[in-house]
Amino acid sequence: MKHDSFKTYLHWGLTAFGVVALSILFFFSLFKVGALVHFFQTLTGILMPFVYGLAMAYLLTPVFNWLHARFAPALQKHVKNPRRAARAAQFLSTTLSVLLALLLVAALLWMVLPQVISSIVGLVESNLLTNSIQNVTGWIEDTLQNNPQFEAAAQRVYAEAVAALTAWVKTDMLPQLTNLMSGLLGTLTFFKNVFIGIIIAIYVLNSKQLFAAQAKKLLYGCLSTRRANIVLDNARFTHRVFGGFINGKLLDSLIIGILCFVGMTALRMPYAMLISVVVGVTNIIPFFGPFIGAIPSGLLILLIDPLKALYFVLFILALQQFDGNILGPKILGDSTGLSSFWVMFAILLAGGLFGFVGMVVGVPLFAVLYSMVTEGINYLLEKRGLSQDTNDYRGKS
Repeated sequence: MKHDSFKTYLHWGLTAFGVVALSILFFFSLFKVGALVHFFQTLTGILMPFVYGLAMAYLLTPVFNWLHARFAPALQKHVKNPRRAARAAQFLSTTLSVLLALLLVAALLWMVLPQVISSIVGLVESNLLTNSIQNVTGWIEDTLQNNPQFEAAAQRVYAEAVAALTAWVKTDMLPQLTNLMSGLLGTLTFFKNVFIGIIIAIYVLNSKQLFAAQAKKLLYGCLSTRRANIVLDNARFTHRVFGGFINGKLLDSLIIGILCFVGMTALRMPYAMLISVVVGVTNIIPFFGPFIGAIPSGLLILLIDPLKALYFVLFILALQQFDGNILGPKILGDSTGLSSFWVMFAILLAGGLFGFVGMVVGVPLFAVLYSMVTEGINYLLEKRGLSQDTNDYRGKS
């Protein structure tokens, strides 16, 4: 009896302490918002190598698993000590995974980066806007010379578009490109974080089974068996959704970028490498990605040759139809299970909160939350003896 009463008092004491601590933290967060933001920014900067390392390890996990599944049986046959064979398989799988990733990144940078930099420098240093405006103006005059009213309207619309584009290039695009190149390639901090992140990724890949076992041990020690199993099932589901979507989307965008470069080279369009990189990178964003990459690229080609700009638009439409109807479903499948409405909602919400990264991870994150909410609602309906089928709740139209 004394033991039960002690547990009761301990439970209520811990509950009261938690309530008071959370209340103090809540009021502190209300009046010290700036200090909290500065603290989290500082903490994020310190932990950024771990963020890079965990992201690298997560992306390399499929490669590691594929290599480990082939090294482990072969080493177990030739090495008498099972623990030594397991460690050797982990070491070889980790080393080859990281080396393959570094070789792939180095090859891409060696092929793409010089041409992208030369294209950007040429775009900045050349008198492209002035010459292109004169060329397009002459093209409009020659094409519409038999219809003066339509020519005047077209010239007016084109002049407004050029003014808006010129202002955007000078005030937004070029400063962002300069900041991006200097921020990613010209700072020692970035390279330091990447280097430390590679080391962390090696540790994580080599010890991921140990980390998984420790996480399970912690769950089963702190939670009941049923709740721990629920947490593990949700973690596995989250891994399937995120892994399938992100890895599939990266592969899909790489293929689309290569196809875009091949097509633009065959059509002899300007800035083929620069535009292909833009199209490939923005294609990572679901739904809006093709438009985000194609619109500025089309305007850039329009300044050089309006007819090629039309060909480019038709080519991008055909390429995105191929991606949306054939390549994308083949690679991704139904990895999220979300309708188009919720995909758009997730991209706009996460993009508004977290920028480009939010637009990339917003869809799988929302898919996980959507699935958890659906399971919770179905559980409550089942407890009340109600139907879980959505069609049963449709009203008569």
